[in-house]
Amino acid sequence: MKKKFFLIFLAASLHFFTANVFAQNGTKLIGYDAVTSGRAGTATGTFDNPSLMMTNPAGISFLKSSQFDISISLMAPSVYFKNTINDAQGKKNLFPLGCISYVKKTTNKLTWGAGIFTQGGMGADFSLNHSLYKNTSGIYVQQDYHSKFAVMQGGASIAYKITPKFSVGITADLLYSMMEFQMPMSMPPSMLQGVINSTTGFTFGNMFSASASAGGLGYSELVANANMRGLTSYEFNGKIGIAYQPSDQLSMGLNYTLPVNLNYKNGTADMDMSTQMNDAFSRVVAGIMQQNPTYTAAQAQGAAMAQFSALGIDLTKGATDKYNAKATLGLPQSIAGGISFEAAKKLRISIDAEWVNWSNAFNTMNISLSGGSNANINRMLGTNGTIIMPFPLQWKDAVIIRTGADYKACKKLTLRCGYAYGSNPVPESTVFPAFPAVVKHHFSLGGSLAVSKTIKLNAAYEHAFRNDETASSVSLVGAQFNNSVSGLSNNIYHVSFSWFMK
Repeated sequence: MKKKFFLIFLAASLHFFTANVFAQNGTKLIGYDAVTSGRAGTATGTFDNPSLMMTNPAGISFLKSSQFDISISLMAPSVYFKNTINDAQGKKNLFPLGCISYVKKTTNKLTWGAGIFTQGGMGADFSLNHSLYKNTSGIYVQQDYHSKFAVMQGGASIAYKITPKFSVGITADLLYSMMEFQMPMSMPPSMLQGVINSTTGFTFGNMFSASASAGGLGYSELVANANMRGLTSYEFNGKIGIAYQPSDQLSMGLNYTLPVNLNYKNGTADMDMSTQMNDAFSRVVAGIMQQNPTYTAAQAQGAAMAQFSALGIDLTKGATDKYNAKATLGLPQSIAGGISFEAAKKLRISIDAEWVNWSNAFNTMNISLSGGSNANINRMLGTNGTIIMPFPLQWKDAVIIRTGADYKACKKLTLRCGYAYGSNPVPESTVFPAFPAVVKHHFSLGGSLAVSKTIKLNAAYEHAFRNDETASSVSLVGAQFNNSVSGLSNNIYHVSFSWFMK
């Protein structure tokens, strides 16, 4: 009965807390609860709450008592995008997230804990103009740009005091991640491997990319409106930590988080190349009319239809299809160290530094589609309904510095503040509005009120200052993002409840 209740509780928690989560460095949150968030996420060397299971499991050895925490947060991000044909604010969204945790001190040496935590994620919603999508009057038809990437972890930690001042600990988690992605997606013409001339090896990719003077259509990229959803991944993750507390006035710790390979399955994807094919058809018609000035528009269109038909393309069958979707991505390994010390009788200062190995985790998102049945798309791709799309990310490693302070204003009230800086991991070559994880500077305020000897209420406010990043002149994601500007700022509100037990 207890096992059944726990599984239902875990499923409900994952459903409630999984949302478009805007992270504070890449996809990683700065803090996991109201206490640590109030001092800008400093936690690796500060041993005062169960969220240590995520930041340094060895630190739970030095908690004063067994403790149960529940934290709810509300995130209010603001996203921005600008290029030559857009100057747009993203949709204003509010997203809930949180964590639930429990730590039990069984003996003076052994402590264990269990919890569910929102680790992070990112996402955005825009309606944007794209140069390809216009109506018959030449007016832009706005397209949806949507992303959702969320990560939850649930598991257990155990810590053991080797000496009264030194402890080691590990965390083992089941990790759940989900992903959605929708936008006009650019791809190189070389993806069209369908052979037109078996003697010369001339492909549809050659036809679409060749210049008009060489009998081609002159495209440097092709665009398909893609909508992927329902992608989920379940993986295992772990952390190893050490903690040292020589006195109540000083503590320090070190934590290593293992990398994770995320293998997303069970998704579906809609692919619509209709607008691209209509544009290609128009170019063929224009070329025919240029070569045959006496042709009417109807005659040129008929000739174009015949040319496509000779290539094995039946335009009456359209260029849309539905696929089964898979994808691979990663979560980075990281190393964090922290120190906390009593600077004055009522004032405690905490400092953390963390290295995050984004370059290995977010280099390429490999997208695999299968089961496509549209004969036109399969003919151009030269496949039996499969598409392999390596989506470039090429993130850089990041360093995060967190500083925080706890001030005991009186017996029942503790006040907090903090500042964190994280280097931006998203390079100019791949920054784009659907993954706007570019904030650097964060400021936080918080506090705890002791309602009784066993109950505390905690609250925090966290602000990530707006940062704008300009894409390179040649974006690897697509020409629509060349020299564009993507921006993000964020407000996060945290409240939590702490129950201290013997």
